[in-house]
Amino acid sequence: MDEITIQVEVEINPTEDPEKVKRAVENLLGNAEFEIKQQRQGSLLVAKAEGMDGLTKFYNLLRRERIRDATRRVLFGGLSGKSIAFYLNKQVAYVGHVSFSQPTAESPLGPIKVQIQCDNPRELIEWLAPRTA
Repeated sequence: MDEITIQVEVEINPTEDPEKVKRAVENLLGNAEFEIKQQRQGSLLVAKAEGMDGLTKFYNLLRRERIRDATRRVLFGGLSGKSIAFYLNKQVAYVGHVSFSQPTAESPLGPIKVQIQCDNPRELIEWLAPRTA
């Protein structure tokens, strides 16, 4: 598969432990580089990963959770050009599970925003979440 870059952004609220937020992201992504950027209120954790390795944990979680059909809908819904964007529940990720969420208001601590760039996103979606039926 072509070059793949994964960028994750998640707000760290003043009441949150940055290490716990980082662990939530680590539960979803493989080898990622982390950076914390200060903001007016709290901070922003940015994680970047590249290649299929960066998606292996996510790939395995989707199989364990048996949510490939739902994942397909979400990924195709977030497809735009050579990019796929979607949001995940931070608390659920912290305990090692996958739950998709909306960009705002659904998760009290804010969602994890995931953006994947690649030359053939449809092929990537087929790999991550093939039809089960």
